[in-house]
This record gives sequence, C-alpha cells and structure tokens, in this order.
Amino acid sequence: MNENGLEQELAQLQNVYNLLTEFLVKYSFQLVGALLIFLLGLWVANKISNLVASQFEKHEIDITLSNFVSNLVRILIIIMVGVIALGKLGISITPMVAAIGAASLGAGLALQGMLSNYAAGVTIIVTRPFVVGNTIEIQGVSGVVKSIHLGLTLLTNEEGEVISIPNKHIVGEILHNSFSDKLVEIRFNISYASDANQVLTIAQRVLDANEEVNRERAPQIGINGFNSIGLEIGLRYWVPTNSYYQNKYQVNLELINALRQAGIEIPCPVREIHIER
Repeated sequence: MNENGLEQELAQLQNVYNLLTEFLVKYSFQLVGALLIFLLGLWVANKISNLVASQFEKHEIDITLSNFVSNLVRILIIIMVGVIALGKLGISITPMVAAIGAASLGAGLALQGMLSNYAAGVTIIVTRPFVVGNTIEIQGVSGVVKSIHLGLTLLTNEEGEVISIPNKHIVGEILHNSFSDKLVEIRFNISYASDANQVLTIAQRVLDANEEVNRERAPQIGINGFNSIGLEIGLRYWVPTNSYYQNKYQVNLELINALRQAGIEIPCPVREIHIER
C-alpha cells in the first residue's frame, strides 16, 4: 500500500511537471513579451509622471494639484499597459471588468463615508479654494493648511497641534480663507476727557513699529463706539498665523506702555452700592 501510494504521488508530480513544461514551452514567449511590455509601461508611466510634475513646478502650480495630476497620469498609463499585457497573454478582460464593476458597487455601498471624503478631496484639489500654507476657518476650527489628501485635510496651529478634518466637512460649507495671515481685533476704552486723536496716533505708531504687522493690509484704527465707561477704541490688523498670539500679546504690551507714558487714562467700570439702614 505504501509503495502504491508513493507511486501515485510521483505520478501526480510528474503530471504537474509535464503541464508546467508544456505551458512554459507553449506560452513562454507570450509571458516574456507581457512582462517586457509591463516593465516598459512602468518606466514610461514614471517618466511621464515626472515630466508632468516638473512642468507644474516650472509654472509654479500648487504642489497638491501637481501631485494629484501626476499620480493620476501614472495610474492611467499603468492600467492601459496592464490591459495590453493581458491581451498579449490571450486573456480576455471583459469578465474581469464585470467582476470589478460588481465588486466596486458592493464596496461603494459599504464605504459611502470614505468615498464621499475622496470625492470631496478631488473637488478641493481641482477647484483649489485653498492651498498649503493658507489660513482657513471651517465650522469653528481654524489653522494653517499643512497638507491636503484625498480623504482629509491637515491643519496646524501655533501650539503645534495637527488638526484632521474629513474633506466632506469642508466642501459645501462656509469657508474663511485669510491666506498666510490672521486678523487681530482689539478694543479698549479711554476716558471722554482724553484726546482721541492722540490715542489713535499712538496706536498707529505702535503698529507701524512692529515688524510682524502686515504692511500690505493697512491696519484699521478708529473709535468703535461710545459707552458709559468712555470712548471705545478699536484696532484691526493682520499678523502671521503661526505666531498670532505671540504678536498680539506683544502689541498689547507695547500699546499699554505707550498709553501710560502719554498719560492716557484707561477707565475701569465702577459700580456704586448704597446700603440703607
């Protein structure tokens, strides 16, 4: 029984060997040809992709859009080369396309949230409502755009935190883009007896002396309102987002020192309490 079993196994191995040998003899040239076509296609895909990326870089087009287009070109070329290689082997791709279509339908139903993020990512990359380095605010969250991916967008703030926002929460929402700077708004009161023109001049001088305050967007300084405490002075100016709080605090310190040095009174709210006996 053992000898018979060993002979059967040897016979099966011999059959497998014969089938492989026959297959290699019959299809060896097709296999080599298909492999060469595929390798050549990979080389061409990389070359064309790099050429597209270099042209985008030459014309100073956004890096996110450049990466998306170059990768898309590479993928399309690889797919076409794969189809040609399969045809070289005599394999019909029609059943494969049908199978891929059915699988894609099932995957699409199961991954609706992820696919919506990808679709929104493509919209962001194509329409470019913002680019890397811009300061955006979306749904109460703000920061500097660190990178843009198909599924999500990464922001960073002055504290070094990385904020991940799914792209489907960006497209179709109200988006604020202040580019590389962020607006600082300051309000403080002076007494009605103080010289408002002098205070506005001091505030302008403080902002002009600070190198971090944006010169292209002129600061806005004026009387914001009148209240029971005194005149309300308002300042609006732009500073780099990555040092927003640092610049704001520095300007506040310089402003209060300049006002005190000029003898400007900054009133505090006073409440009088009368106790009847």
